[in-house]
Amino acid sequence: MQEAEVRRLDLGYFVRPPEETGTGRPQVEPCLGYLLVHPKGVLLFDTGMGSSPEVDAHYQARRRTLESAVADAGASLADISSATNCHLHFDHCGGNPSVADKPIFVQRTELVAARQTTGYTLPELVADGRYEEIDGEVEILPGVFLIPTPGHTDGHQSLVVRRSDGAVIVAGQSHDTASHYAADLLAGTARRAGHPGPLPATPPWMARLQEFDPRLVYFAHDHSVWQP
Repeated sequence: MQEAEVRRLDLGYFVRPPEETGTGRPQVEPCLGYLLVHPKGVLLFDTGMGSSPEVDAHYQARRRTLESAVADAGASLADISSATNCHLHFDHCGGNPSVADKPIFVQRTELVAARQTTGYTLPELVADGRYEEIDGEVEILPGVFLIPTPGHTDGHQSLVVRRSDGAVIVAGQSHDTASHYAADLLAGTARRAGHPGPLPATPPWMARLQEFDPRLVYFAHDHSVWQP
């Protein structure tokens, strides 16, 4: 039987201004999506950056169209059977209107926040579409799970794909970088070993992700990939 395959999508980049980086310097960050080619369907995870004059002025975004990014991954928008987003900020759901006729899996908490909170996202990106609201962990395809990973937003979720050679996780913006993910894992190791501390707080859901024994973890704004 064909194995599920995760392919990364280059959806452009933006410049995070100094007041948002915590370093006092601007930072150029990629906008990455992922295509899951599964025997039971093709799933799109994150759809790129939405656009408005205010967003474009603030972030100097340089976009690649969802259609061209998917084509580079060897597929077309017509091939996509369903979609999901790690969360619904403008830089993760910009292409949702292009797949509005497909089921889009979202945590109920996230959709409520996106539709009811002023300034949360660009409203037109989530106004319509076949949103399939879920609460908590769900297996959406055989061996493919959406796992709540709150933190960046209350309704943030990550994708877990089981394969014979080990699980692949698309962690979205659960962490800004692979190094941040690794740091949280190491802090958890120290805590379990009884290290006297003080130790940094780590998200409780990290343990759930590690139960899948991941061999690769991908992120939304970092080209680096975590490996054990």
